[in-house]
Amino acid sequence: MQRISEEEARSLFGIENKYDLMNNGERRFRLNCSADGSSYCRTVAAENGAWQNSHYHKTVSELYVVQSGWIVYAEKIDTKLQICLLREGESVTIKPLVHHNIFLSSNSVIHTIKFGSALENDWFPSSELDRITKHLDPYELFA
Repeated sequence: MQRISEEEARSLFGIENKYDLMNNGERRFRLNCSADGSSYCRTVAAENGAWQNSHYHKTVSELYVVQSGWIVYAEKIDTKLQICLLREGESVTIKPLVHHNIFLSSNSVIHTIKFGSALENDWFPSSELDRITKHLDPYELFA
C-alpha cells in the first residue's frame, strides 16, 4: 500500500480535509470532494444537545446515520412538518429541495454523506423552518 499525500489528494482529486468547531459546540470532521460536491462528515455533538441550522440543497441528497446517542430529524415539505426520533444505527436520507434540520443529543455522533451532482455551494438556509424548530425541546417531545 502506498499513501497518498494531502497535497496529492487536493491537487489531483479535489479532495480535502476540513475540521471545524461550530457555533453550537459541535465538532465536525469533513472529507470534501470539490470535483463533484460529494462529502463525508463525522459530527460530534456538544455536551449540551443543540439544533443545527435549517437548510436545503438544490441538487444534493444527504444521508444521516446515527452512530451513538440520538437525533431528532425535522423536515418541511410544502406546509407539512414532520418530526421523528432516530436512535443508534438508524438513518434518514433527504432528497434535494427538502427543508430540514436536526437536533443532536448530548455527545452524540453522526455521519453525514452528501451525494449527487452538486452546485459549487449547494447549501441554502431555511429561516422559516428555523422559526418552527429552534424553540422546540426534543427532550420534552420524546420523553
